[in-house]
Amino acid sequence: MSTPDIDAVREYLLRLQESICNELELIDGEASFEIDDWKRETGGGGRTRVLSNGAVFEQGGVNFSEVSGDNLPASATASRPELAGRSFRAMGVSLVIHPHNPYVPTSHANVRFFIAEKEGEAPIWWFGGGYDLTPYYGNEEDVIHWHTTAKAACDPFGDDVYARFKSWCDEYFYLKHRDECRGVGGLFFDDLNEWGFERCFAFMQSVGDSYIKAYAPIVQKRKDAEFGERERDFQLYRRGRYVEFNLVYDRGTLFGLQSGGRTESILMSLPPLVKWRYHWIPEAGSAEARLYTDFLPPRDWI
Repeated sequence: MSTPDIDAVREYLLRLQESICNELELIDGEASFEIDDWKRETGGGGRTRVLSNGAVFEQGGVNFSEVSGDNLPASATASRPELAGRSFRAMGVSLVIHPHNPYVPTSHANVRFFIAEKEGEAPIWWFGGGYDLTPYYGNEEDVIHWHTTAKAACDPFGDDVYARFKSWCDEYFYLKHRDECRGVGGLFFDDLNEWGFERCFAFMQSVGDSYIKAYAPIVQKRKDAEFGERERDFQLYRRGRYVEFNLVYDRGTLFGLQSGGRTESILMSLPPLVKWRYHWIPEAGSAEARLYTDFLPPRDWI
């Protein structure tokens, strides 16, 4: 298995962050991403980039972080006891984009690399990542484009790769306490090292580079759609599911908080405004109900 090139991974991740921010600024046309460079006392640091109150995006964050330490947090070693007693380095780009218009879906993407080392033993490393789409008002054309782009990123790496990581995404972004998926899925992979470093790294880059190709055309098509108080109210209600998932289930959030990561950057994924209601059920046959019946249940979109 080829030796991991940590510097190459870091350089790619920083380029990816920059290119995604540039593309999103062009789409928004009004707001820019603020840059907040930070250091972590126990090792590492990052660059947080946040856009707020734009013409298209209510809030968006695109983070690069690199953390290191002498011991892994409990969230990392619970299922992998072989990591106990190893020093670690973890780096990645993670982003969440919350649009103003309820007809534009929220999107999330993440690509990351992890390595744990111990003197006298071979390093343990892997890649992870993916992206998923969270519409408020489902549009089949948009979802098909999203999944077609995801499949194109996977196809050079094997005929079964898209199906495998699409299914994993459906399983991962599932709220058990609600018995529903967060959105319409996409890709999710973790612990990827089976192809050797170079091929795994190439796959992570393929996924990372395809995110903006998947998301930008959807935003351009829907950002000027007319909407009113009803649609905005439903958007804020559904954002509650996003908050619930990130705080209860998300591995990245839990790892970041337990490893002493930067709280402001970790919680940047949360939407600026959100609503909850007691036992609310959409009217049967409504556009809101269609999200639950036609879009959230996992299905093969392409």
